[in-house]
Amino acid sequence: MSKISSGIKALDLLINSLYIGDNVVWEVDAGTSYDIFMLNFIRQSCEEAQKVIYVSYNRSPQSILNHLQGIANPDHLVLIDCFTSGKGKNDGTFVKFYDKPTVFTVVRVSDPQNIETFTEMLNAIEDSLPSGARYVFDSLTGMQDLWGDENCTYKFFTYMCPRLFDLETVAYWILEKDAHTQKFKANLRHITQDVFDLYVRRDKLFFKALKLTGRQDREAFKPHVYAIEDGEVIISLPRKEVSSDLGGRLKDLRTRSGLSQKDLADKIDVTPSFISQLENNQISPSLHSFLQMCRALGVNPAHVLTADADQSRSWLVKRANVSEHLIPVADGIKEYIIVDDDKLSARMVTIGAGTALERHFHSLRKPEFIHVVRGTVSVNVEGKIEQLNPGDSVYLRDIAPVQWKNEGGDEAELVEVW
Repeated sequence: MSKISSGIKALDLLINSLYIGDNVVWEVDAGTSYDIFMLNFIRQSCEEAQKVIYVSYNRSPQSILNHLQGIANPDHLVLIDCFTSGKGKNDGTFVKFYDKPTVFTVVRVSDPQNIETFTEMLNAIEDSLPSGARYVFDSLTGMQDLWGDENCTYKFFTYMCPRLFDLETVAYWILEKDAHTQKFKANLRHITQDVFDLYVRRDKLFFKALKLTGRQDREAFKPHVYAIEDGEVIISLPRKEVSSDLGGRLKDLRTRSGLSQKDLADKIDVTPSFISQLENNQISPSLHSFLQMCRALGVNPAHVLTADADQSRSWLVKRANVSEHLIPVADGIKEYIIVDDDKLSARMVTIGAGTALERHFHSLRKPEFIHVVRGTVSVNVEGKIEQLNPGDSVYLRDIAPVQWKNEGGDEAELVEVW
């Protein structure tokens, strides 16, 4: 099965990524900040130029768009508003949102209580979009509140879940666990592919999987503490996934920053002896101390925790491993992750014979360098069309192409770096 990223590297590592076709039910407690998982999924999808259909029952469209500021791309988000005429009761405060223009596509459902009409409208939107569009249903609980019956919500889910699987998408479904019966939750777990549990115990946030289809490793089914730091989700991974030389890696980051042990100790209010013992792996840092050190060193905590423990092989990327990290772009066009960290991102793109794409592969990030490895392609930038042969390259600074086309009889392959 093809894998995609959840947008959270530590989560991808723990669950072996998401699979195309997955319906993911999130059973959440109050206070678990579950929306951070949704936001990262939406951000990742938009960065991969995949359409996101966001179905809202619990929030007004204005509050959602405020929440998605800087995260969602207007070209890739479709907001289905079931709130304004649902829980919002057509209140003028919410209705006036539609009096002013917005760069986002927002579809107001006039009668969200009518399940049949809502389903037909949603199917029509699905059919109008390219394959691979991803979904976020912000509240199964909100659906149930509006429809007034668990059976109605269950019937909708049993219809939509297999449909989305067949459409080869990934869908997030949020469920407030205390608002539903055990029977309802058990029935959903039976149908869906993945179920994750977010809960709070003694002021700590916990994540664990209740169901993971197609994964062999059982580690995700154990409780894992998670924390949220500057929009990043940090999950306490099992020791086998964390480099045994965490102290050595922190020491390397400190020396690269030009800091002495005393300098770093002063920054995070500990003793130089503590830093020395930590760097020699004589002690392990608390989560708080670890996050403080990462902040002082200017590094992403998730990247430190999930770094390859075998540093002697960290320079090697095998083609077989690349092929496991597929990002579908469009019919006949595939993108594969070669490298993706805080230093560099590199992708391999394949374009089928005779295939054309009337846009860039994704939203333009920073300057991009694209090199043709094999095949013949044409690229259209600002109305200028150039033919590229093996060995030719394109350097995109701030303007994205409006078309890529394979001009040859065989599959073309490109490498892009930013």
